[in-house]
Amino acid sequence: MKNGVLYLIPVPLAPEGLRQTATISLPHIAHIRHFIVENTRSARRFLRAVDSEFPIDETVFEEMDKHSKYSFDENIFKYAQEGFDIGLLSEAGCPAVADPGHHVVAAAHSHGIIVQPLPGPNSMIMALMASGFPGQKFTFHGYLPLDNNQRRNLILYMEREADTGHTHIFMDTPFRNAKIYDDLLTWLKPKTELCVASNITGSNEQVHTRTVEEWKKLKPDLKKIPIVFIIGNSNS
Repeated sequence: MKNGVLYLIPVPLAPEGLRQTATISLPHIAHIRHFIVENTRSARRFLRAVDSEFPIDETVFEEMDKHSKYSFDENIFKYAQEGFDIGLLSEAGCPAVADPGHHVVAAAHSHGIIVQPLPGPNSMIMALMASGFPGQKFTFHGYLPLDNNQRRNLILYMEREADTGHTHIFMDTPFRNAKIYDDLLTWLKPKTELCVASNITGSNEQVHTRTVEEWKKLKPDLKKIPIVFIIGNSNS
């Protein structure tokens, strides 16, 4: 018997992106009845939004345990070994990119299960596209260190690397955006270029690239919205 497939299913970054995501994903996921998710409630809500008639009550949800390094019961792969497809749902964006889903993907490979990613929104790549910075060589750092000294050292390292054409991308939780922004304006040189991309794919999406000295003249509202920061050099 042929094994089922693990589908990596993107979730919209903002409600406005639901229709586009549904158009791409629904033909692949309408038949799936076994899902690995971060949060069952939001997964149910997404599936119902994509298809109002999706048979939620006939569907098995295996939730990753965020209190135990996002572990999950690998017995769910027995369904794939019986020929049934499985879906991996992120909370937002693409599974396994700045997301604990990579544990699931690694386990699927070890079980000999085919992994098929579906196209969808990724705030990191979309912010890079709109930044004006070179994309031939870039690093995504995820969340910056909580320790002030470690964070400062990393930011200064990214600034030095940007001068060589190496673009650096990072983000943080919305409630820390203002702190990260203040740190960047404090520690970076006035002529260093900084891109701030907020609420990608949302109705109030904004992407702006300015020098640090230009940013210091502004007071953007960075609270409670997802933001991607990029340090780069548009002249590289």
